[in-house]
Amino acid sequence: MSLHGKKVLIIGAARSGIAAARFLLAQGAVVALSDQKPIEKWTPEALALKESGVGLLPGEPPSWLLDQLDLVVVSPGVPANIIPIRYAERAGAEVIGEVELASRFLKGRIIAITGSNGKTTTTSLIGELLRDAGLPVQVGGNIGKPLISMIETSRDDGWTVAELSSFQLETIKTFHPSIAVVLNVTPNHMDRYETFNDYAAAKHRIFMNQTAEDVAVLNADDPTVSSWGSGLRAKVMNFSVKKELANGVFLRGRELIFHSGEESQVLLRVDHMKLRGLHNVENVAAAFAAGLAAGAGLESMNGTAKRFDPVEHRLEFVAEIEGVKFYNDSKATSVDATLKALEAFAEEPGRVVLILGGRGKKAPYAPLELLVRTKVRKLVLIGEDAETIAKELGEFAPYERASDMKDAVARSFNAAEKGDVVLLAPACASFDMFESFEHRGKVFKDEVKAIHRLRR
Repeated sequence: MSLHGKKVLIIGAARSGIAAARFLLAQGAVVALSDQKPIEKWTPEALALKESGVGLLPGEPPSWLLDQLDLVVVSPGVPANIIPIRYAERAGAEVIGEVELASRFLKGRIIAITGSNGKTTTTSLIGELLRDAGLPVQVGGNIGKPLISMIETSRDDGWTVAELSSFQLETIKTFHPSIAVVLNVTPNHMDRYETFNDYAAAKHRIFMNQTAEDVAVLNADDPTVSSWGSGLRAKVMNFSVKKELANGVFLRGRELIFHSGEESQVLLRVDHMKLRGLHNVENVAAAFAAGLAAGAGLESMNGTAKRFDPVEHRLEFVAEIEGVKFYNDSKATSVDATLKALEAFAEEPGRVVLILGGRGKKAPYAPLELLVRTKVRKLVLIGEDAETIAKELGEFAPYERASDMKDAVARSFNAAEKGDVVLLAPACASFDMFESFEHRGKVFKDEVKAIHRLRR
């Protein structure tokens, strides 16, 4: 794909858009960068592109520009059906995302991971499994580096392990992972998709270019994901924590087993993991399946999985203060993710004080009812969706509203008793109060540490 002299518009001036602009400039393209935000709210990194010759366009791109484009690169947060994109496509421009653009230049093979929950933990662990097994590997995508920034470091004999969101998968065309992993598909981003089936269809696109030489790793316990197996061209390897499999990775008692043909091998005793919760056993099972498909050795993977620490903002232990343990699961931006976080503490001797709220995604909170009834001492509600959560869950546990994260942490600590857990697992996006879920988790940790210092 030659980009020299091509007229390219990038829509979305966040991390992937900035990375795409830098790459396109290096390829000799003529680049403009557009974003709905007023120019004074653009990041310094985006503004600095002007010095390199990138045109900066706050607001709607003008029609005269859309008429002459060769290529439009859409950032993940931008719906691909907005009017300027449709206009440019009708005028003859190719419309793709940053992931698709990167994949046309990446060397080596790709392992792609998607799912409603668990993507970051699984992606990070697969990277570690391959690295410790001596395979050349780099990790990025929806976490860390945009794929477009990993082209120069890719190798013909290496692997690129990529976390991908449904938004990123919407705009792929030729993207071809040698190993595609789908962890689960549960209602999420219903503020973007008209139906659950539309959301699931975006996830399913991860398989669209796979061949019989490739591997699809599927969750046999997820009704949506497991139904896809018979229709794929790729070889299917399943994983399960609920049943034994004729071919795949499954949980038997407290051991993860790999069964293929007539042979069974013990991969890991789950009691040796640092990760907690059955959902993390699922993530590890999926990671082992991908590692096996990539050729990593069993002994090496066993050691890596035992050492692997929780990823930041994913059920991350923060501190224990006067017998109360604080956990940061700011990445729990969906109801299902919060459900899994609560299940991870189902065997705790105490109860959970749960911090919930933020910008809702139009998904019902009803799936949390049973665990809120049985395990939650108090709900502390924050953000735009606090009132909705109070209406849907308020009869099942006492609740109070907090004005900000400092107030939420203070109220949670006051409500907790010795042996309890204070859990930030908001079930919502963060953008009403914070720059990102990482920012939200950092503020939570800072407030917990401030209390810790005062109580010493």
